[in-house]
Amino acid sequence: MSLLEVKDLAVYFHTRNGTIKAVDGISFNVEAGKTFAIIGESGSGKSVACYSMLGLIPVPPGKIEAGQVIFEDRDLLSLSEKQLRKVRGKGISIIFQDPMTSLNPYLKIGDQLIEPLRLHFGMSKKEAWQRGIEILTEVGIKDASQRMNAWPFEFSGGMRQRVVIAMALVTEPSIIIADEPTTALDVTVQAQILKLLKELQTRRNIGVIFISHDLSVVSDIADEIAVMQNGRFVEQGDRDAIFNNPQDEYTRKLLAAVPSTQKESEDEVREPLIKVENLLIEFPGGKGQDTLKAVDSVNLEINRHEILGLVGESGSGKSTLGRSIIRLLTPSAGSIIYEGKDISHYSMAGMKPLRRQMQMIFQDPYASLNPRMTVYNTLAEPLRVHRICDKKDLEKEIFSLMDSVGLSRESVLRYPHEFSGGQRQRIAIGRAIATKPEFIVADEPVSALDVTIQAQILDLLLELVDRFDLTMLFISHDLGVVRYLSDRIVVMKEGKLVESGSVNQIFENPSQQYTRALLDAIPGKSLLAGM
Repeated sequence: MSLLEVKDLAVYFHTRNGTIKAVDGISFNVEAGKTFAIIGESGSGKSVACYSMLGLIPVPPGKIEAGQVIFEDRDLLSLSEKQLRKVRGKGISIIFQDPMTSLNPYLKIGDQLIEPLRLHFGMSKKEAWQRGIEILTEVGIKDASQRMNAWPFEFSGGMRQRVVIAMALVTEPSIIIADEPTTALDVTVQAQILKLLKELQTRRNIGVIFISHDLSVVSDIADEIAVMQNGRFVEQGDRDAIFNNPQDEYTRKLLAAVPSTQKESEDEVREPLIKVENLLIEFPGGKGQDTLKAVDSVNLEINRHEILGLVGESGSGKSTLGRSIIRLLTPSAGSIIYEGKDISHYSMAGMKPLRRQMQMIFQDPYASLNPRMTVYNTLAEPLRVHRICDKKDLEKEIFSLMDSVGLSRESVLRYPHEFSGGQRQRIAIGRAIATKPEFIVADEPVSALDVTIQAQILDLLLELVDRFDLTMLFISHDLGVVRYLSDRIVVMKEGKLVESGSVNQIFENPSQQYTRALLDAIPGKSLLAGM
């Protein structure tokens, strides 16, 4: 049974620089109990196509030029704003791509979660609150009754994504638009969320529109797939046809970019650049709660000119460990030895000379970029602060950085909000490599990127490591990416390092059950096996 029928949808953006055909005449159906996936590179029009159906694009500059979107015998494009509000959330829910910007920072999680239940179903606050606890538990958030009273900033990136997923699922709608719903999730929680979506889909006969750049995930869950490029569907068909017999050159390009090999190992003995000894990072608990040991007595060595992969579930302490090593956090105890010097208790002034040598690529590019600074000023800032180039060479250096991370030079005067999620991440990466540092902490640097740009950035990181003898701590939940990039891997769980070893050892003969569980949850094994 068809729940949604999209006919010749066209959405244009009329700007001072001309007209952009963001969506250019696409058609598809969403069947009950089925998953329709839209894949393509960042900026191809995937999100715009789906948001426009519910009146969620800015008008102007956006305008729906043509088409119909039939849902429950009505054309959504002809409905008033008041009528659309009754459809949003109850009939069609959206799991947004960026959880930090889709959650209200001024409202507690519970208040945001119960809002659609009270609005659409007239539940009492007590009834809605209990249902909120149940759905948080379903999406894998521990101590759900307590976390209902938490603020968004008190959650990690992955846990914020789970909250957004819970908000979309709580009303059990007819259709769910899932816009990169597992981008920030570790593999075990990703598998749990995909399983939950499938269970709800089966139980309620829900139709799902799944927008993603992660072809491994799509290969596991999609029934039908459309490949989108420059606003158009260049290929459309069932899952087997798309992955096993692609007809369009662009589809073959996407499939070829999926990481399926591992970095060649080197036998050279390397001396440590960084030593972490008995590192402890504690955060005070809330009222009546114990102190949280985010990093618990960790010992770690990072060798010169190596990429050390750090994996583990969301909330395991990976990002906290990375930030503490470059002294964005002050340790509660233990030592951080950098080039033979203990920097664990350096003051901010004492750390300033080292900032050029130690850089970080943050997980959430929208939160780490200054919304009031253009791309030009964002990339120019580290070059100016560290006096890397003369004023006359500044523009040339900025354009070189933009070329390296795959950004158009014409976009140099744009602001962060004018870019897609993947493009914002590229800006953040360009800023981090601008100083040509000695050591980089890369915290999920490719999680928001489509596969072709992801491959480009991974190859760029490998090239930079070789060219400038860089050392890198690469934090990720994507084990396929970690295998492709890393020389060694360490596994973190609940603040502790539970296993470490070579890439082959971790992937082929893990000693810990926790590591085996992470490996078992990797999506797209059939896709990778066929490459």
